[in-house]
Amino acid sequence: MRVLCLLLLALGLLLSQLGPGASQLTALGQRSDSYRCAKKGGTCNLSPCPLYNRIEGTCYNGKAKCCIR
Repeated sequence: MRVLCLLLLALGLLLSQLGPGASQLTALGQRSDSYRCAKKGGTCNLSPCPLYNRIEGTCYNGKAKCCIR
């Protein structure tokens, strides 16, 4: 009986730690804009895009440009 109580206590403490991180689970299925740029074959540049490249979005949460040839 004592072992069962200790196991339930450990399980309760483990599950109580998931509460603060639950808000991070909402972004679980979303990809960052840098990942999407690389997936399209682009590069992330803080400076203007090189010659013959076009801007195809943003990177680093909107701080840089996604340049695609």
